[in-house]
Amino acid sequence: MAKSLSVSVVSADHQVWTGEVTMVVAKTVEGEIGILAGHEPMLAILALGDVRLTLADGSKVIAKAEDGFLSVDNDMVTIVARKAELVGS
Repeated sequence: MAKSLSVSVVSADHQVWTGEVTMVVAKTVEGEIGILAGHEPMLAILALGDVRLTLADGSKVIAKAEDGFLSVDNDMVTIVARKAELVGS
């Protein structure tokens, strides 16, 4: 079983999604990045685009994020965006 990451996606006025995932893929101003458990601490500026979260069963949760940042520290990923919403819900 793959190790997991604790993820929180928040917009300016509410929490969009929180839970455990095996992988996060996000678009930053420097390009697309993938994050797995054990990733080095980092802070990145988000570009407009999708944040793809892969759950342990292989299913995906997709959120659209705009104007924000992503931080990684101790297998915790925090995504804070001015605007964020789940896609397809």
